[in-house]
Amino acid sequence: MKERFLLHVCCAPCGIAVIDELRKSYDLWVLFYNPNIFPEEEYRKRKREVIRVCERWGVPMIDEDYDAASWEDEVQGLESEREGGRRCPVCFRFRLFHVAEIASDLDFQVFGSTLTSGRNKLSAIIDPIGEEAGIRYGVRYYAEDWKKGGRQEIAQKMASDMDIYRQDYCGCRYSLRDRHTEEETRPV
Repeated sequence: MKERFLLHVCCAPCGIAVIDELRKSYDLWVLFYNPNIFPEEEYRKRKREVIRVCERWGVPMIDEDYDAASWEDEVQGLESEREGGRRCPVCFRFRLFHVAEIASDLDFQVFGSTLTSGRNKLSAIIDPIGEEAGIRYGVRYYAEDWKKGGRQEIAQKMASDMDIYRQDYCGCRYSLRDRHTEEETRPV
């Protein structure tokens, strides 16, 4: 019997190759929990694409409510941090501890996240947080740098083949702010 695996997916481009790989070895379920995504319209776009991927392969999906206010409370005081700064580990922790709690409550043996798929997301920061969450909730954390082993290229091709929406910023209001600031200050 396959182990039950709860995979936190941040977006379809990061998740598509991971879902395809894990569904072959586990009783895989996807959890969409991303209260950091801003604005809500962007959140809905990303969720819609994850639903498409899950439906394609018959992978069950759990959809957590959009609770941006709780996320904003969690990162309060870190608004001026740039992407990759002190705010990001707080965001990872907020989401991964929630995923671990859900995994424990629903009797999953393993949980993981596609967060390490992002080109600017370091597994050296994310994985220790996931491991700590797993210890707290008694669920094994699956540590993997999903960028490695050609997976990023595979994911890009799969997303292109399925015409998956590809966002151009991490997701939170502050990464969007930074993206616009970079565009405004870039030499022409």
